[in-house]
Amino acid sequence: MGYLDNSIVTVDAILTKKGRELLARGDGSFKITQFCLSDDEIDYTLYNPTHPLGSQFYGQAIENLPLLEAFPDETQIMKYKLTTLPRGTAKLPVLDVGFNSITLRQGASLSVTPQTLNYLGSSQTFETGGYVATIADARVLSNYNGVGINTPEADRLNSTTTLGTNVSKTVIGTSINLTGTTVNTLFAGQTSLKTTITIIGRDSGARVTVPLTIIYFNNS
Repeated sequence: MGYLDNSIVTVDAILTKKGRELLARGDGSFKITQFCLSDDEIDYTLYNPTHPLGSQFYGQAIENLPLLEAFPDETQIMKYKLTTLPRGTAKLPVLDVGFNSITLRQGASLSVTPQTLNYLGSSQTFETGGYVATIADARVLSNYNGVGINTPEADRLNSTTTLGTNVSKTVIGTSINLTGTTVNTLFAGQTSLKTTITIIGRDSGARVTVPLTIIYFNNS
């Protein structure tokens, strides 16, 4: 990872690791249909309305910030996407999944139902479009699927199977179902397996990353 020269306009387009996975399948699942913008590098606390040279220089420190070059880890880039909210909005939407972290024993199941706060008012805390949930290493779960959203895209993602080692999987739903793996050989002498699940609101753009731990349980 490096910095781009922000004195010129640079378009640096690459595929994320997830994009490479989809392209490698060769089954038509790699389709670019949308784009979004983010401001990961921006520190808005640097805006200085008391700059001695006047209003043209209030944002000078922000404008001089270096820009990161594109890199393929989708869990670490474009984390703060730009969204359109009603004028006068005082609070940004945030996701609450009810857990700071998730720990499951082998074979145990859990349903995660995200809520979006500060978005649609106190009467509705779920997003109509549902949530996109990506697990960084799908091997640690024997079941991982989304429920509650019935669209062709959601059906395709929720029915996708993964092959190989250390591959991610993305599902769509209003709730996400998890079941810890029962494959003992994955642990290779370890007492636990660790990965992360990143959940993004499809309407609000709010996101949260939750650590996931699967605990080894020898029931033999």
